[in-house]
Amino acid sequence: MKIPYIFLLLMAFCDTIIGQIDPSKIDIVRDQYGVPHIFAPTDPEVAYGLAYAHAEDDFKTIQISYLAGNNMLSKYLGNNGLGADFIAQFIGSDELYELRYEKDIHPDYKKIIEAYAQGINSYASSHPKEVLYQGLFPVTPKKMMRYAQLQLFISSKGDQWVQRITQNKLNYDFSDNEIPKGSNTFAFNSFKTSDGSTFLANNTHQPLDGPVSWYEAHLCSEEGTNILGALFAGSPNILIGVNENLGWAHTVNQPDKTDVFALEMHPKNKLKYKVDGEYFDLIPQKANLEFRILGIPIKIKKAFYKSIYGPTLKSKTGVYAIRTPALNEIRALEQWWRMNKASNFTEFYDILKMKALPGYNIGYADKNDTIFYISNGLIPKRSEGYDWGGVVPGNTIKTLWRETYDIEELPQVIQPKSGYFYNANHSPFRSSDSLDNPIKEKFSSDMGFETYDNNRSTRLKNLIDQYDKISYEDFKTIKYDREYPKPYAFSWMDINYLDLLNPETYPEIKDLILNLQKWNRKADTNSIGAGIFAVLYDQLRPYYKILPDSKIFPPTILIRALEDTKAYLLKHFGTTQIQLGTYQKLVRGLKEIPIFGSPDVITAMAAKPHKDGKVKVVSGESYIQLIRFSEIGAEIESVISYGSSDNPKSPHYDDQMEMYSQFQTKKMSLDKNKVYKDAEKIYHPK
Repeated sequence: MKIPYIFLLLMAFCDTIIGQIDPSKIDIVRDQYGVPHIFAPTDPEVAYGLAYAHAEDDFKTIQISYLAGNNMLSKYLGNNGLGADFIAQFIGSDELYELRYEKDIHPDYKKIIEAYAQGINSYASSHPKEVLYQGLFPVTPKKMMRYAQLQLFISSKGDQWVQRITQNKLNYDFSDNEIPKGSNTFAFNSFKTSDGSTFLANNTHQPLDGPVSWYEAHLCSEEGTNILGALFAGSPNILIGVNENLGWAHTVNQPDKTDVFALEMHPKNKLKYKVDGEYFDLIPQKANLEFRILGIPIKIKKAFYKSIYGPTLKSKTGVYAIRTPALNEIRALEQWWRMNKASNFTEFYDILKMKALPGYNIGYADKNDTIFYISNGLIPKRSEGYDWGGVVPGNTIKTLWRETYDIEELPQVIQPKSGYFYNANHSPFRSSDSLDNPIKEKFSSDMGFETYDNNRSTRLKNLIDQYDKISYEDFKTIKYDREYPKPYAFSWMDINYLDLLNPETYPEIKDLILNLQKWNRKADTNSIGAGIFAVLYDQLRPYYKILPDSKIFPPTILIRALEDTKAYLLKHFGTTQIQLGTYQKLVRGLKEIPIFGSPDVITAMAAKPHKDGKVKVVSGESYIQLIRFSEIGAEIESVISYGSSDNPKSPHYDDQMEMYSQFQTKKMSLDKNKVYKDAEKIYHPK
């Protein structure tokens, strides 16, 4: 494909506006696993180098991400991209950028975004055959920020409410059909560790591929940046990681960040709605979409509206507005960048007070032996007396919240006396020992914080409590635990009656019941019990929707699912006695290997159908980073599910798979001299 001259001219013009980066000042240092270590004098030059290195490894995903954020995804995916294209316009990210970018984003961070965009454009101009859609280029700060807004809206579950409204399913939870995502983080300070060090586990459970899969990098400048961690496609800085002084992890949390308002419409005028007796005008908006029929593009416009509550949709059941703080906040990436550069806890905590991240638990540890956990988020301060978990009235100013809680008002644990914290996407009110936990009654129920435990949180607490003092090897043993607690503690289902079934009563499935009852509950690749359970779990999920009490699986359903399990095993494997690794695979290109893990064990895995009755892991254990702050500084180990490159021709496309599957990690370093000494390749971007 030949890039038109006007395209190259536009990119050159963009570079002139933001100031040309000199690539000769930037070193991309690839280690033996292909991980890029970016060294340059300034932070903007490092951002340019990151953009170029990441594009070398996964330019396609970066482009798909930006296409989605700028209502261009259907240009590449056809009709499959229409949903993202609509939401990108519905959330008003274009208008928000024009309103907030100049005044809200600090000049220092503008330089980072501009330099990153320049790096992406430079790669595109020198690799024209890899460009998916020319209309995306040149990438600009606006296009980058619009994509960030889309992701933050999605992370606040705004997209699910759009689905519910447009499909007239306000009581349907579309998250039930999502690929499960989670993560673990836990930390121990010197009160709990045997050698006086401080440990932090950064154990993410994200999709293994795609826009929200992790990419590992090391960024180092002469302006105080020296951080190693992971980021998503298109991010100009690290999102989770460790610098010489401190480290932090994220896990997904579920406070109530998004509300839906039912508007009271005028009985005759379809563009007027009533609030406290006064009528307001709905402001009509049009999303420009391109629908394809037999490959022929047809331009269409989909209507939506603006109300004082937020972007608004009409459906068969009424008119509904969606409101979430993420729709008015543009500084999330900048906050993460500032977290990259923090040197101590006070600085880090002050950065959190920016209140730019819409959600995510944060687990923190530093070289000064400080550990900290917070269930972070932009949570509205709501009026009492309404059911904020559902649709609320949009006919009174009482429901129109305008403020969010400050950082100090959120559940958190700072330097617990127990010497540890832990989070596995469960309740923030059980995040340490009982005397250190945030007190649930001090927080409004309208904030919507989780109150449940799950298998991972239950198991983590049990494991931690087994130790008086924890060595680094104990720490790693906890991290790689693969066992379900007894009883099971799934947050979405109760199947503990399984242990009470009399096998003799059900001769057709007797062997399955016996295997599951005798199983040690460890999700090991060579375990027959784990293999049977993995198939049973997949057979149980369809029944979830039809149960009157969705959490309780009565004996009749369990028996039916076990019968389904037997039929499935015999059909695809010719036996009911299969090991987990026979059923569940880690797949990358032509490589396919048995893999451990199961939904909601600490080493969590979620899978989708593969071939010949087998499944392949698509999310769960993804980027793993283990950190120890000791007398010699920050000691770091990491591993990622596949490799550092998405290019099938790269030796680093799948070179971490065996290590990952065998619970091994690679040693990583922030030491510039060591990185250069051990380098596999050193070069400048173009």
